[in-house]
Amino acid sequence: MKTQSADAPVATLADLRVQIDAIDADMLALLNRRAHVAEQVGEIKKREGTPFFRPDRVAQVIQKIQTANTGPLKGPHVAAIWREIMSACLALEAPQRVAVLGPAGTFCEQAAIEFFGGSVDLVYCTNFDEVFHATEAGSAQFGVVGVESSAEGVVTRSLDLFLRTPAQMVGEVSLMVRHNLLRLSDSLEGIEVVLAHPQALAQCHGWLTQHLPNAERRAVSSNAEGARLATTNPAWAGLASERAATQFGLHIAAHAIQDDAHNRTRFAVICLAGTLPTPPATGRDCTSLVVSVPNKPGALHDLLVPLKTHGVSMTRFESRPARTGQWEYFFYMDIQGHPAQPHIASALRELQGLCAFYKVLGTYPVSL
Repeated sequence: MKTQSADAPVATLADLRVQIDAIDADMLALLNRRAHVAEQVGEIKKREGTPFFRPDRVAQVIQKIQTANTGPLKGPHVAAIWREIMSACLALEAPQRVAVLGPAGTFCEQAAIEFFGGSVDLVYCTNFDEVFHATEAGSAQFGVVGVESSAEGVVTRSLDLFLRTPAQMVGEVSLMVRHNLLRLSDSLEGIEVVLAHPQALAQCHGWLTQHLPNAERRAVSSNAEGARLATTNPAWAGLASERAATQFGLHIAAHAIQDDAHNRTRFAVICLAGTLPTPPATGRDCTSLVVSVPNKPGALHDLLVPLKTHGVSMTRFESRPARTGQWEYFFYMDIQGHPAQPHIASALRELQGLCAFYKVLGTYPVSL
């Protein structure tokens, strides 16, 4: 092993900074070279009419880079860097508009940035109904909506909207959610109202009961909206992300107050079929669908038989009332696999034959 000679000069901080400046200049030149090539790719895509954003291509590039990485940068950090590089290059090809729950600072916004990168053009909506509408109307190419919390279960409004939308699920993001108590001061004293999305209020129920038993809990359209409102009254506090605290200039009076320390929320990425076709199989895919069955004895049991017969694993099963007044239900299912796989295709074909209503909501790679 080589050892440094006792007479060899030791690099000073100034020397190392000169090296870093030179490396940064080389990196900038290479990044601009990459950007010029990306612009040429964009021109070809325009002529051919192919999708500009390809999440499967992004995943392939990041996986290749992570495999080639020899350190000291860690894999997740390399992935984050390359996602931003690709996002910036895509913005040169064709800026992607993504509808999210607003205002700025929501977890929905954070999920969108994690999926698309920070160079995406975000369209802020007041509720998930608007996210779906923006995506369906074409004012945004994609939308991001919450579908499930590990602490409180499904987001029922999203399930209802999926029932009739022409948009399909093409991706998902599983986000670690930490709720912080935000206000104009850094004290818990004098808080009269806590504002947040109903899901966040439920996820912090135990902490609020113990530490702020007399404070009113007021539901608003989003956690970021609760943070925004907290800027208008010193007796009000919001439950939101650190990103929202920075966005609105609020103190974090209490960190990570959710009752479940490992609380995660699952977000779905949606778009019209013309924007992006069903992603190809990756070997770690999920297919989401909604069905209903005739109201007769054993119908629900029969619904599950094709999955068992063909060895298909179901990872989620939720029911929602059909609102017909006849005690009928829609069943939302997630199964492991891609319709391109023969056993999945056979199971879905048999399942469809048993259903009074059948709709595939989308097939997409599972978020790691």
